This record gives sequence, C-alpha cells and structure tokens, in this order.
Amino acid sequence: MEKDQIFILKDRGVIYISGEEAKDFLQNIITNDINKVSDTRSCFSSLLSPQGKYLFDFMVVKHKQGYFLDCELNQINDLVNRLSMYKLNSQIEILNLSNEFQVAVISNEKFLSLNNSKDDEGITINFRDDPIFIDPRNKKLGARLIINLEKLYLSIKKLELQLEDSRKYYELSHKLGIAQINTKNLQEKIFGLECNFEKLNGIDFKKGCYVGQENTARMKLKNKLRKKLVPIKSDKTLKVGTDLNFNNKKIGQVLIGEPYPFALIKLFDPDFSEFKDKEISIDNVKVKLIDIS
Repeated sequence: MEKDQIFILKDRGVIYISGEEAKDFLQNIITNDINKVSDTRSCFSSLLSPQGKYLFDFMVVKHKQGYFLDCELNQINDLVNRLSMYKLNSQIEILNLSNEFQVAVISNEKFLSLNNSKDDEGITINFRDDPIFIDPRNKKLGARLIINLEKLYLSIKKLELQLEDSRKYYELSHKLGIAQINTKNLQEKIFGLECNFEKLNGIDFKKGCYVGQENTARMKLKNKLRKKLVPIKSDKTLKVGTDLNFNNKKIGQVLIGEPYPFALIKLFDPDFSEFKDKEISIDNVKVKLIDIS
C-alpha cells in the first residue's frame, strides 16, 4: 500500500446507532467492549448467534452522539433487522446511512502524516469532521475513513490522494487471513473464535455478557478451538461447500469462494505444521493454504 493511494470500498455500508441508550444497547450484544470506543479510539467487533456462531462483523466508530457500524454492504439490511430485533424498548435510533457515507482506506504512512495521529491499532482522528482510524484488526490493512459522500472527492483532493483499484486492498486482506467479502457465507456455520476474532482484537473476554458469550467463553477456557478460518489459493475456481483433503483425509471445507476464498480447517496442529506450505486437493485440483500463523 503506497503512501498517497486511496481505496474506495463500495461494497461496505454504514449504520448509525444513536440515542441515550446506544452505548448500553451495543455493550449488551456485541463481542467487544464498547467502553474502548471513544472520539480517539475505534474497535472491531461482531454479533454472534446465542450459540456463539458468526452472524455479522463490523467496525465500531464513535461519531457525534452515536456510533457508526462499518459493515459489508450486502449484509446491511440483515444487520439492521437483527439490531432492531434486540432493540425492544431501548431509547435508540438505527439508521442505514450507506447512501450518505462511504468507507475508504489509506496507507498508515499517510495517516501518520496527519495531525494528532499515532501508530496504534484503532487510534482515531477526525478530518473535516469525518473519522479516520488505523484498522484495529491489523495495522497492515492501513487506515479506514468513513466519509460523507458530499465531502468525499474534496477530501481526496485535500489529502492529495490517488484512487486505486480496491482489489489490491482485498488481495492484501486475503493474504493476511481477514475475510471481508461474501462473509454472509459464514453465517451460522462457524464460531466467532474460529473466525480468528480473538487474534483480530474482536472479542473481549473481560467485558461480561453479550449474545453468544457463554459458548465463546467456554471454548476459550477449555481450549476447545479445533478449527479455524484460513485463506486458500488455487489456479482453479473453488466452489463453496467443497471438501478439502490431505493424505486422503478430509481436513476442511471451502466456506467462501472466489475471488478471495477461505476454508474452515481442522487444527491437527496449532501451527499447521502437518500440511503448511503443502498442496492439498479438491477433486484433483491442487490447493494451498496461506499460512497466517
């Protein structure tokens, strides 16, 4: 990622949650601690099923009197509906602002050239009243912006940025083992810990109750993590649901297909030493796991 590049992520959407009970509402349902989020700090979090299975993941960013949730666009309506289900009598408002705000990414180098910036995951500053923050999952993913569409191109000009193809950004994300495209395919099929959310700073084990907390805490306490989501690559198209085999044994299954495929892999060894950097097969097609350990 070069200093003056900007990637506009048109497949991301923005929800805004506001109201006097917005903070308590989010604290009771998401996997991370909302108390970490302030005008100067943002976080990555998720919403799980009561059984601890993956439903949604998103960035949580303080904005004025409420919070932005930066989520995959094709999941926005479903996430709004799920949040509304938990709303009950809470004094909050849930708005889909995807037609008003755009998510984009710049380099850490560019971010660190701005006033009040620091080289720390999640650190957040404002530029023309819009938040910019270093990706709380992994600093190598640069800094994210949530920009009002009316300001977008003027902000790009003021920051002296050049538009770049977002595929380069998603290729980097895939290489780092961070799924951001077609995550709907993971819903109800994989536990939050299997999504690597602990490594990605998306789960707080000290915050107390949230939806799916009991099973998540039990898996952590009893070291019951037996599978994890891993990026894979192949010269051929990989279909969702196809089994992965190594030495004639099933070791996993493709959950996200092209263009950035991921598979849920059994943890025979925590560091994948048994088949790391070795080819495995899918219907006689050679596939390689990308090592993210």
